[in-house]
Amino acid sequence: MLFVQLVYEFFKTGLFSFGGGYATLPFLYHISETYGWFTSKQLSDMIAVSTITPGPLGVNVATFSGFATAGLLGAFVATTAVVLPSYIIVIIVFKLLEKFRQNKHVQAAIYALKPAGCGLLTAVGIQIFRENVTNLWAVFLFIGLLILSCKSKRDPLIYLGISAILGIIFGIFHLI
Repeated sequence: MLFVQLVYEFFKTGLFSFGGGYATLPFLYHISETYGWFTSKQLSDMIAVSTITPGPLGVNVATFSGFATAGLLGAFVATTAVVLPSYIIVIIVFKLLEKFRQNKHVQAAIYALKPAGCGLLTAVGIQIFRENVTNLWAVFLFIGLLILSCKSKRDPLIYLGISAILGIIFGIFHLI
């Protein structure tokens, strides 16, 4: 019965907590109060540990909660249950997109969204550039590397490496 409750509560948490890992907290506090599987203090400790470990907060807390409740098997059950709704939703969306891929209206919408996305990314890039680049040398280096990367068909990682090396050199000698 314990594992059925774990699946039910964590599946519900995964299904209805939109907005990131912290959106799972009300559900987790509800679980704490309803079942007494862990205390509020233990939940606070789980959240603290989850924020410093790799991976999504909600999944980490579900793993810790399941482990605190029913050991290793409980950790597996709780983690699987909290991830399962997202997995199911992604499969459904993928199947729907496959079904409508040839639809001319869907293609037109995607065609219209691509330049809008590029425009938004460009606007953010320009804003970051304006806020962080105050030296004229950096502007010339950026433009030079941009032109060089557009003219040659080399791997972009080469330009990333060149930029990193130049940044270190100019940082050491305080040129930028």
